[in-house]
Amino acid sequence: MSHDTDEVLYDVADHVATITLNRPERMNTISRTMLNTIVQHLLTAREDDDVRVIVLTGTGRAFCAGLDMRPKSETGGLGVLDEDAPVRTNLDLRYEPPTVLHEIDKPTICVLNGSAAGYGFDMAMGCDIRLMSDKAKLSAAFTRRGIVPESGGTWLLPRMLGWAKAAELIFTGRTLSAQESLDLGLVSSLHALDELDAATAALTREMAFNAPLAVQAAKRMMRMGLNEPFTEHVHHVFLQLMPLVRTEDHKEGMAAFMEKRDAVFRGR
Repeated sequence: MSHDTDEVLYDVADHVATITLNRPERMNTISRTMLNTIVQHLLTAREDDDVRVIVLTGTGRAFCAGLDMRPKSETGGLGVLDEDAPVRTNLDLRYEPPTVLHEIDKPTICVLNGSAAGYGFDMAMGCDIRLMSDKAKLSAAFTRRGIVPESGGTWLLPRMLGWAKAAELIFTGRTLSAQESLDLGLVSSLHALDELDAATAALTREMAFNAPLAVQAAKRMMRMGLNEPFTEHVHHVFLQLMPLVRTEDHKEGMAAFMEKRDAVFRGR
């Protein structure tokens, strides 16, 4: 199944929803329309019971070079920057990509076909796992542009790298090679560009093979565990476990184990 727009492609196959940024002539810089479309596709994938894994990637030589910050007056309304917008003292970010991405229980994988910078860097970090072309780079050059990591980086990076390494990366605005990204643990693996699709397919197939309700519950518990003490967390995990042991998938998983065969999970 596919549902394509010019700038963002959406496809579902083998329990995997793939969202592809498709603005290669501008290195997949994200327009206002694209922001809305990405959210729509994320929410569609979240609600589709056939989808067990979500992949975010791009076309062309870059994954995403950031937001299209050109004024709307220069872009026919496509730019993110609205020079005529009134000043606001409150923001509703519930339906912006970083927030929606963070709250999705299904596994999310960013496949970095090319380099990521700015908003694209933060969006990649917001996924659960990252696979990367060995020719790509990660650019955290926010402070070099007079801004901060605006879409999750200041929350994510200290948790991913520890305070000192995150501080070094953010304060210097450094660009990382693929190998440096791997050495820091920001990406899971590096691949030649022509091998990236096969590596992605192997990983998504392995995830989609497992019981989807259990995978989603595990992710939900991991996310909650970032902000709660151990004893409360164990309590919440037990409360999540009780309904899982009553599912058809749990019965199937145990039967497959005893019968030494592959399980067939249906998300029920």
